[in-house]
Order: sequence, then C-alpha cells, then structure tokens
Amino acid sequence: MIIQLQPDTTVLELVEHHPETEPVFNRYSKRLGICLCCAALFATLAEVASRYELNLDELLARLNSAIE
Repeated sequence: MIIQLQPDTTVLELVEHHPETEPVFNRYSKRLGICLCCAALFATLAEVASRYELNLDELLARLNSAIE
C-alpha cells in the first residue's frame, strides 16, 4: 500500500509502508546522534522536524525522493 506523504504522516506509517525511507531517517539519526526511528516512531513528520529543528520541506523532499 502506498501512503500519501503528508506532514501528519507518522514515522511508523512511513517506514512500515515504505521501508526504502529508512536510510533517510538513518542519515538524520547519524547527524543528530539519536535513532529517529526509535525516539520518534509514533511522531508525525511535522513533530519530528519541530522537535529536532529540521527543515520540514527538506525532510519531505528527501523522503519523497526515496519513495519514487
């Protein structure tokens, strides 16, 4: 099942339906020094961007690129 990527999509939903996005989260995890998939599994992408001071548009673009 393909889900529509939105700011309110959770990390869990995205990784579950699009495992090819996990490397994107891993790159951010290395930069932040925490595992985003562990620490923010139930958070929305907007919450992740806000909590970790990430650019939401950039995050969405990178995740969309991984899905395509």
